[in-house]
Amino acid sequence: MQIDDVLWMLTALAAVVVLLTRMRLSGTERQPGNAQISGAILNAHTVLGVIALAVWSYYLTSPSDRLGYAALGIWWLEVVAGVLILARWLPGGGRHAADSVNDSWAQGPSLSILGHVGLLLGVVFFTYCVFAGKVV
Repeated sequence: MQIDDVLWMLTALAAVVVLLTRMRLSGTERQPGNAQISGAILNAHTVLGVIALAVWSYYLTSPSDRLGYAALGIWWLEVVAGVLILARWLPGGGRHAADSVNDSWAQGPSLSILGHVGLLLGVVFFTYCVFAGKVV
């Protein structure tokens, strides 16, 4: 498997994380407990995710150093927004961390941890590939 294939697969997985985060948290805005996330943070996560995916996809089709660095900057902002969401959602994460009610996706934050830690590791890999000149 070539590195370009890996980058495209990780890009698709990142799109899934952005989409599922939006779906999971926007459907539970009125739910008491740890799923209460600020609409501004959720919107920032979604908008940054869509922009990051668009710029990154364009970069993968026509690599340019400046475009790669811009895409990485947006990805890192996306990761920070995702980690802020995850930190507020985790039990023990502060005043917003009461037990959730009627969470049909999973028991607890395990799905969110998997997605956001995976996205963080993916962006670390993207960063390595751009700075090491692996994207052709």
